[in-house]
Amino acid sequence: MIFLELFYEFFLIGLFTFGGGYAMIPLIEDAVLKHNWLTPEQFIDFIGVCESTPGPIAVNMATYIGSTNAGILGSAVATFAVVLPSFIIIVLIAAVLKNIIKNKYVVRALEGIKAVVLGLITATGITLSLTCLGYKDLHNFDFNYNSLICLIILALIYFIFLKIKKKKINTIILILTSAILGIIVCLITNI
Repeated sequence: MIFLELFYEFFLIGLFTFGGGYAMIPLIEDAVLKHNWLTPEQFIDFIGVCESTPGPIAVNMATYIGSTNAGILGSAVATFAVVLPSFIIIVLIAAVLKNIIKNKYVVRALEGIKAVVLGLITATGITLSLTCLGYKDLHNFDFNYNSLICLIILALIYFIFLKIKKKKINTIILILTSAILGIIVCLITNI
């Protein structure tokens, strides 16, 4: 039964998400919490882990959730399910629907979808930001000063680098810097 649930939920996520992994996060969160595959706190923590590991976030999350709930076969089922819709759609577009992308109704539909993708990504960013700063729900906000300190220092590093080098800082360097900074801030504030 768990394998069917994993396949069904992650197939739907893969089928109905446009805009990549960040747009998938709200859909994955709904499925994961609905089935109690992770707690809300575990889900938020795992977003950070997925961001820090190679590969698309949706594939990483599907693999992890499948693995923790149904072992290696569960991870394979969830991962296969989340990528299958994209594979099918790309094959159809490449083989059959080459000219459909020029259709004015398809173009207009894609323009509408872009707005939804922007909304999903923005909502995910706001939710993650508030959660990192201590937001639990409307009546529970336990402010996390360590996260705020890290955020301010990282923003300063980013903008100073941008000002001096006239280009954006490498994402890998930013991830490594944030990990080191998080450890340092936690060590200093817990002394």
